[in-house]
Amino acid sequence: MLKKRSISLLLLLVILGGCSEGETAKQMDYDETKKMVVDILKTDDGKKAIRDVMGDEEIKKSLVMNEESVKTTIENTLISDKAAEFWQEKFKDPQFAEAMAKSMKTENEKLIKTLMKDPDYRNMMIELLQDPSLETEVKNILKSTEYREHLQQVLQETMETPEFKSKFQELLDKSAKEASGIAEQITTQL
Repeated sequence: MLKKRSISLLLLLVILGGCSEGETAKQMDYDETKKMVVDILKTDDGKKAIRDVMGDEEIKKSLVMNEESVKTTIENTLISDKAAEFWQEKFKDPQFAEAMAKSMKTENEKLIKTLMKDPDYRNMMIELLQDPSLETEVKNILKSTEYREHLQQVLQETMETPEFKSKFQELLDKSAKEASGIAEQITTQL
């Protein structure tokens, strides 16, 4: 009986050992196969095969997103409150804001030039600028204390620049020469 149990136990261990080796072999085969496939895809032939597959019309049709999914994606990523917070934080960085403005400058100029050639747009702009309520708002802004303080600060900063001082001095010298010339004419006539 002990002999039968020993043989049964030995047989059971051999079977279990064989199974575990089979699992390890399968795992190694999978890992090796995976590595081989990745290596193949990185070759020129692999890249060409991917391009061919992506060029297939049926594949293109299945990859094209429908309008609703595009709309949902835009709403979730660009229009959401979280996205608004993201963009507000990004535009606080002066370097990001400058880079964004530079990248959009050319396109914005093209858009404005195109719009200025459009008669409907021009008429709308003229109507807007001639609107009495807009004129009233602009006057109120120009009369406000904040605007006047800002304007005063800008003027002071401008007058302190070397270029302004130089031009102002030239104008004073020119005026003084003209005034002395007029004074000489008056004295010679008397």
